[in-house]
Amino acid sequence: MQDSLFSVKDQIVLVSGASRGIGRAIAQGFAERGANVIITGREAATLEKTAQEIGATPIVCDVAKKDDIKRLVKATLDGFGRIDTLLNVAGVNRRMLAEKLGEDDYDYILDINLKGPFLLSQAVGKAMLERGKGNQINIVSLNNDRPLKGVMPYAMSKAALSHMTRSLALEWGPRGVRVNAIAPGFVLTDLTTKLWSQPNMQAWGEANTPLVRLGQPKDMIGAAIFLASEASAWMTGQTLFVDGGFSAGLAWPIDFQNQ
Repeated sequence: MQDSLFSVKDQIVLVSGASRGIGRAIAQGFAERGANVIITGREAATLEKTAQEIGATPIVCDVAKKDDIKRLVKATLDGFGRIDTLLNVAGVNRRMLAEKLGEDDYDYILDINLKGPFLLSQAVGKAMLERGKGNQINIVSLNNDRPLKGVMPYAMSKAALSHMTRSLALEWGPRGVRVNAIAPGFVLTDLTTKLWSQPNMQAWGEANTPLVRLGQPKDMIGAAIFLASEASAWMTGQTLFVDGGFSAGLAWPIDFQNQ
């Protein structure tokens, strides 16, 4: 028996950056629960393959391009009549020290991680405000809690996205639109597997995560469904850390069992 409080059945759900990783897992989670899911990505072949596998509608969109966003939102509204839930998942990163960053690196990261989500939230938000109803969920980061060394533009973009979440919640809440965020911990995806396959990285991640494992993309589904459903109807402007407890505190290199 399903609890209707957590139902997303028949919702029209738009997920950016859903070709792979966290975006794909979240999109599949909604599709499996009866939502009508539209997924976006920059690579047509990958996007269409994902759409076929999870039962979603693909629309190619580069969120760094305003015209792409306009076409995406228009096509979705024309085809489905409304958007109930938007998930801003698209994001990129380049690991390097600040003094080595070029302007192109900075623009690439900020355009996709911050400007794109704002423009997409704005375009979808206008339609939601006209209806007086809607829900937006932004994917932020552990870097909202503390920035990691060597990913400064990424950390900046995600911290700003968190503030965007709160700002939009303040403006749009009285008009029926909720805006929240999810901050994933260290999650194994196609783009991070190489990094986390290194023994020293695995040991560090597990030692500092109370649940003693790295995350999987599917670990984000529950929080996303919760935030999109009536179960969270009195929540807006919040960030849920889904990180295995990493942000709870620091683990000392002390053996308390043998003191």
